[in-house]
Amino acid sequence: MATDGPSPPKDHAAPAGDPRRALGRLGEELAAAHLRRLGFRILERNVRTRRGEIDLIAFDGSTLVFAEVKARRAPTRQRAIRPHQEPLRGLGAPQRARLRRLAAAWLREQRGGLPYAREIRFDAFGVIFDGRGALRELQHIEAAW
Repeated sequence: MATDGPSPPKDHAAPAGDPRRALGRLGEELAAAHLRRLGFRILERNVRTRRGEIDLIAFDGSTLVFAEVKARRAPTRQRAIRPHQEPLRGLGAPQRARLRRLAAAWLREQRGGLPYAREIRFDAFGVIFDGRGALRELQHIEAAW
């Protein structure tokens, strides 16, 4: 599903520092907002372990979602997104397997606080910004693997 949306809110402007990290954070914020519009509650963000990070964990009362978010910048004047600029292109088998392992570890650690989920799903988000930082495209692939 690809949707165009509004520009990122002004209060989420990239702070000084690592521009890639700031872009990733902004992409995660837009993905979280999209999930909330779909009726999900964000349980956790940026769950870090020594083996990696889960970008978003969300729940809507029946489905528990572990989401990977990839954000990229494309030149403002460029009309079409080129294949090498597609955010989800780099989401290969090793990264998917890593996210499954991280999700299993997170589930094991949730003693008693885990919501009952009929379905567990792995979603992927690709967020593309133009050169000025405006949102060009938000891709959401439900059950990406």
